[in-house]
Amino acid sequence: MSEPLSALQLFDFTEQVTSKAPTPGGGGVAALIGALAAALGSMATNLTIGKKKYLPFETEHRMMIAEANVLRLRFLELIDADAAAFEPLSRIYSLEKTTPGYDEMLRAATLDACKAPFEIMEHCCKLIALLENLLPKCSVLLLSDVGCAALAARCALESASMNVLVNTGLLPDVAEAGDYASRVEDMLREYVPRAQAVSDKVFAHLRGPA
Repeated sequence: MSEPLSALQLFDFTEQVTSKAPTPGGGGVAALIGALAAALGSMATNLTIGKKKYLPFETEHRMMIAEANVLRLRFLELIDADAAAFEPLSRIYSLEKTTPGYDEMLRAATLDACKAPFEIMEHCCKLIALLENLLPKCSVLLLSDVGCAALAARCALESASMNVLVNTGLLPDVAEAGDYASRVEDMLREYVPRAQAVSDKVFAHLRGPA
């Protein structure tokens, strides 16, 4: 059994992205960015715990760390889940369209390829909500890390959305594909501005009075 993509060293991971190998691609990279965003949120929270001013939030901080860690680990799993779902779709692309059962195989594999990036999006939304909650309860020395995490979570969210939509676009007349596309737009509409708001607040703090 080959080594999971998520277990590769960063140098090797980026080498594989660079190569002609079809995975990891955009979905796997989105998941990695999500994992890094969750890790940054955890770091900022960990370094805030124990500071006198923030002692009233310690229980909540520990819950945030636990939630962010669950998200980080799941993002890493989704790197491989995304790659695994793309492989059968890639094989179908190589078939003649006259192959018996081609349309149904393509439909099933395409919808399956939507699952991992869609789940990445769902977890990005959870992470953005967590970072919103953390921002006013975090040491001012660590606000830049919360801002970076929010921007990374937004990047992962939008990147993963592209990897859903590139698949749903292949199935314009399939109800399940339309449902995915609609839910993608709902998440983008709500959570991109929320992530941006966290970033804007951090920038405002760092820049000081105009």
